[in-house]
Amino acid sequence: MEFSIRKGLKGEKRIKVEDRHTAAHFGSGGVYVLATPVMIGLMEGASLELMAKHLPEGYTTVGTSVNIKHLAATPVGMEVIAKTELIEIDGRRLVFKVEAFDEVDKIGEGIHERFIVDEERFMKKNEEKKAKR
Repeated sequence: MEFSIRKGLKGEKRIKVEDRHTAAHFGSGGVYVLATPVMIGLMEGASLELMAKHLPEGYTTVGTSVNIKHLAATPVGMEVIAKTELIEIDGRRLVFKVEAFDEVDKIGEGIHERFIVDEERFMKKNEEKKAKR
């Protein structure tokens, strides 16, 4: 299937950091600042939502790779915005430049890859896998 997507597409996703987003709560650290896995999830979510606007019904993307640096801590109460830009298309493989900012600093950056999948086929394969256990 041919997809009508192009390099340069941009998107973003925001959250306000709450206790449930902290490293201490998430179990990835002992401090009450934005957890790295939450920041990465926000970046992935921005990329997912961007592609959802541009893919036909029945198709979605799944994350396949993240190479992210967490550059600065963000305290509870601050807003964080993740920005994504589609920088490479290789068939169904999509590569995004991702960045995250709080109200003061750039807090993260990196590369994220996603793969376009047919949702029904993808879920069928997962149900078949589940049945094998």
